[in-house]
Amino acid sequence: YTSLLTRAIKTLHYALEESDQLWIPETKTWRLNERHYGALQGLNKKDTAEKYGDEQVHIWRRSYDVLPPAIDDDNEYSQAHDRRYANLDPHIVPKAENLHVTLDRVMPFWEDHIAPDLLDGKNVIIAAHGNSLRALTKYIENISDDDIM
Repeated sequence: YTSLLTRAIKTLHYALEESDQLWIPETKTWRLNERHYGALQGLNKKDTAEKYGDEQVHIWRRSYDVLPPAIDDDNEYSQAHDRRYANLDPHIVPKAENLHVTLDRVMPFWEDHIAPDLLDGKNVIIAAHGNSLRALTKYIENISDDDIM
């Protein structure tokens, strides 16, 4: 399983190639994408910290339930006009996410695909991103909201 983002897809392919298992079927889903940083997408950490302050940037990046500002549809980093998301209801395509929202996005895929495969005794590989994997880890290991920070 992997996200729709290039770096995760390439990571999956590297792992499968190194293990001589490129033949394994793969499923790509937006639900495993990295969290969407909203209006902060595409900005480097230094410039963002200069604009909003180090403390606020740290809160947006590490808190469980504080959302960054939402991205506008006309922003070049918006998913609003990205063909990878064209078949999705526009209301579910994120404009900003925190870890809580990311967990809410990841869980349906966990429940419908990954968990059933594991319960069937299958081995799975998930090539995703820091925050989508962090959200899954929070759920699987029952990590509290405070401790996940």
